[in-house]
Amino acid sequence: MKVISIANQKGGCGKTTTAINLASALSAIGKKILLIDLDPQAHASLGLDIESQDSIYNVISHLTPKKLVMDDIIKRVEERFDIVPSNILVGTLEQELSDEIGRELKLLSVIEPLKERYDYILIDCPPSLGILTVNAIRTSDEIIIPVETSRFSMQGVDHLMDIVNLIKDRLNHAVNCRVLITMFDSRLRHSFAMLATFKEKFKERLFDTIVHVNVKLKESAVLGRTVACYDKYCRGAKDYYSLAKEMLAREREDFHQMRESSVLNKELSRKMQKIMAQEIKDFLPTKFEIEAPGAKTVYITGSFNDWALDDACRLKENNGVWATDIPLRPGIHQYQFIVDGVWCEDPKNPRQEKNSFGDVNSIIEVVG
Repeated sequence: MKVISIANQKGGCGKTTTAINLASALSAIGKKILLIDLDPQAHASLGLDIESQDSIYNVISHLTPKKLVMDDIIKRVEERFDIVPSNILVGTLEQELSDEIGRELKLLSVIEPLKERYDYILIDCPPSLGILTVNAIRTSDEIIIPVETSRFSMQGVDHLMDIVNLIKDRLNHAVNCRVLITMFDSRLRHSFAMLATFKEKFKERLFDTIVHVNVKLKESAVLGRTVACYDKYCRGAKDYYSLAKEMLAREREDFHQMRESSVLNKELSRKMQKIMAQEIKDFLPTKFEIEAPGAKTVYITGSFNDWALDDACRLKENNGVWATDIPLRPGIHQYQFIVDGVWCEDPKNPRQEKNSFGDVNSIIEVVG
């Protein structure tokens, strides 16, 4: 399962059009798709003629009087294609989450139970670089950045890449970014000049597929249908079908390269195992536990793993008490628990220290 965000803070670049029609094209190939409309303008929902009083807001918000889970709001669009709708209330999440600990992990925690049900989860991001977009990037494996062939679009890509690099540095989460040319007008010489500039700057990040200007894309959105349902033989439908096939082809290529690399690294791995066996003696098993009856997931993260969040940090539950042993080097370490996406200090550890985010890290000293 793969999570892909479609993002660009610049409006009018075909972001929502791409989200809708790429999802439809992937489902036509046989993939199970969930499209999450994270844009408060709800253009993806409106463009698919999906109207709902409930939205992703009711799932993420702690202030809503009508708390729901994702299964309560998922709507069927086409065969193998579902959507999580949005509405204007989603915009209030930017303010609501601004002071919450672990605010950048809210979306990750609510879609985790859905990952085994879909081949792809696509996220139509807001046209901004706020907390909601940060949540989407932190959740994603890949970002598709739709751009029109203009200088302003190129600057928009640079700004988004700055956020991606910041998330990589601060949250230890790297994503693969790809640029998609949209709204390409082959009648204009300027379009080809800018296309050459994009190819030079982004090189291997640039999709080979180009989405051309096509009136059928706009007409289908007005009628609340995907372009493939509206006119499957038009240029727009063919472009997005080509994009879906290119994505799958790139994934197969990446898989084969990774497998070949794995074979080449086997011998190196044997040598590294001997070195690691010697170094592991310097680590001491350290037990962490927290009482959290009713919690669904509990993680621990800290300075000892660069504040990463993965399965190695997941605690196991026994009668409401979550615990794990983590090998640590002797020294002083800072840490926090993450209970159902909410960051918190260790309530049983009085040794604490304020961090740069305004909350508190617990402190533990490992003595060799």
